[in-house]
Amino acid sequence: MAKGRHEVRAARKRWPLIVGLVAGVLVLALGGMAYATFHYEQANAGRMLAGTTIGGVNVSGMTRAEAIAAVRAHAREDLAREIVVVVRGERFTATARQLGQRPWVGQAVDRAMDAAERVGWVERAWRRFRNDPVDLDIELAMAGDRGVAGFVRRTARQVRVEPHNASIGMGEGGGLFFRHAKAGKELEVRRAERLLTDALDDGSARVRLSVRSVAPRFTEDTMLPTVVVHVDTNRLDLYEGFDVTHSWDVATAKPGWTTPVGEWSLYQKRENPTWYNPALDSWGAGMPAVIPGGPGNPMGTRALYITAPGLIRIHGTTSPDSIGRYASHGCIRMHNEHVEELYDLVPVGAKVIIMGSRPSWASEGDFPDTPDGSDTVA
Repeated sequence: MAKGRHEVRAARKRWPLIVGLVAGVLVLALGGMAYATFHYEQANAGRMLAGTTIGGVNVSGMTRAEAIAAVRAHAREDLAREIVVVVRGERFTATARQLGQRPWVGQAVDRAMDAAERVGWVERAWRRFRNDPVDLDIELAMAGDRGVAGFVRRTARQVRVEPHNASIGMGEGGGLFFRHAKAGKELEVRRAERLLTDALDDGSARVRLSVRSVAPRFTEDTMLPTVVVHVDTNRLDLYEGFDVTHSWDVATAKPGWTTPVGEWSLYQKRENPTWYNPALDSWGAGMPAVIPGGPGNPMGTRALYITAPGLIRIHGTTSPDSIGRYASHGCIRMHNEHVEELYDLVPVGAKVIIMGSRPSWASEGDFPDTPDGSDTVA
């Protein structure tokens, strides 16, 4: 009996040692596992968790640099997509890249890595060890539209249809042509920029842009008066719109001189103009270098300055008998009372058309030949 009790007491003394030994082994084992797990996680800390996608690209197990490269390569395909722009039946194309769109790859990758960091390291290690996916999908943001404004401006220039002002001009056959006003077309730029930017954001492949009407500056009712000088008949017609409202006899260039044919404009008007002798060493020799406005001034009481070469004027005269004849040095002479009336009717900026030619047979002082054979213009 004594021996049995001794063995029981001995067993009781060994039991705490055994428990302690087992516990120590377990602690060591768990510590080793924890250390191994931590070390494993640290070794893979810079890699994406399994099941991570960015913009549809699987980046599981990739480093940040590898993920950026993979996502960027995929994004190039999106940037190469074409957007077809239709304006009045005409097609234009531009890629998302050309319109200024850019992917925010770095930010998306950092968001994926930050999301992984929010998972505890033990869980991360466990998922890495078991390759257990986290089902993490990060959207790839695409932004930027710096190229939109430039594309719209270029397109606007190509589709613009200039309005036509109502006007009177010289036709190819020597007569007058009358062009009616016509509205133009232009792209609605602000709306076009907005629609293109929306297409970049929502992935649209086709955009239809609209145009608006552009009114002409001058219509037949609002156009400036037009002065038409007929050298072949020595007549000056004043058109308001497309109708002749006044007509006067004039004198034009005598042989050896030219009243220049063409389309010109009125750039200045003067009452009682000063005359500056343009030919002191030829036909103006013996005349004063300057004659102030008033009686005896060769340009009479009014002068209208036009852009034709040779200092050509439409002006009055001190030689009323010359009106209707080929008698000037190129200028267009009128009776003073007539040039005063014209002066009040025609603003600066008006068009002046000189057309026709002096008959080849005409001599200085001749009247134009008329169909009925008379020597004056009716």
